Amino acid sequence: MPDILAIGNALVDVITTADAPFLHDHGIPKGTMRLIAADEAERLYALMGAGKEISGGSAANSVAGIAALGGSPAFIGRVAADQLGEVFAHDIRAAGVAFAVPAMVDGPPTGRCLIVVTPDGDRTMSTYLGACQELGEADVDDDAVRASRILYLEGYLWDPPYPRAAMRKAIGIARAAGTKVAFTLSDVFCVEGHRADFRDLLAGHVDVMFGNEAEVLSLYQTTDLGAAMAELATHAAIAVVTRSEKGAVVIAGGQQIVVPAEPVARVVDTTGAGDLFAGGFLHGLAQGRSLADCARIGGIAAAEIIGHYGARPESDLRALVAARLG
Repeated sequence: MPDILAIGNALVDVITTADAPFLHDHGIPKGTMRLIAADEAERLYALMGAGKEISGGSAANSVAGIAALGGSPAFIGRVAADQLGEVFAHDIRAAGVAFAVPAMVDGPPTGRCLIVVTPDGDRTMSTYLGACQELGEADVDDDAVRASRILYLEGYLWDPPYPRAAMRKAIGIARAAGTKVAFTLSDVFCVEGHRADFRDLLAGHVDVMFGNEAEVLSLYQTTDLGAAMAELATHAAIAVVTRSEKGAVVIAGGQQIVVPAEPVARVVDTTGAGDLFAGGFLHGLAQGRSLADCARIGGIAAAEIIGHYGARPESDLRALVAARLG
């Protein structure tokens, strides 16, 4: 049984580099994540330059990081029985993550995220969800949810109705079993589309919440980060606000723990930085580490990711954490 079970989008990332005018010329807001239809996915893919195809998906990246740190995670997500589905399934299992959801024979193809990285390291994502949207309640492994220490849910997957129902079911099982529930806001567009639902989750269904500054400000419809974090303190048992180069703030028990960012020699690609931060934090939490140490592990994992292209670790994360924290 896993120590951390995640539910999220099973995607393959297609990553290329381009200057900001490329995004402007094709009407893509820089630094954002947006959902696109199949026809636009084909059009944009044809316009993109040569790049890399790497398995991705927010929560999937997080559990890949957890496995690299020595954890025993599992992942629930939906792929199709096609080439990209085979790539995703192979990669996540090879990373040490349990993945048992069968591939779909009929229906839409495996989802993909088309990522353009600009010279400043910023990433702009256009995502076609495809088979991800077909994840349903029957795909939730009740026993795995009950046995896990932490259930981790991805806000990106809250939009399609079937996956949302699956996550609500998993939350109910987790709450009854005493399994902690963690949730990531994922992106401002997710918050804007589901603000009421996300606030409700924080009010009584989630133990740990992750969000960056922009997402937290949007959640509470304010431009005052201090006010937003004060609201968070009343709603979530543990709230983690990531602030890029400013590090992170952990809010718990009426206290704020400020943890500086880990040093990075060069920012190459910020894709997956938040995913790996969440994975590192949750791994530390499952181990019973202090909240400050959890945030430092998250920062170490995030720093490794932004030093190269792609959102899966390339260095020995266990060794990096041992060198920094012991």
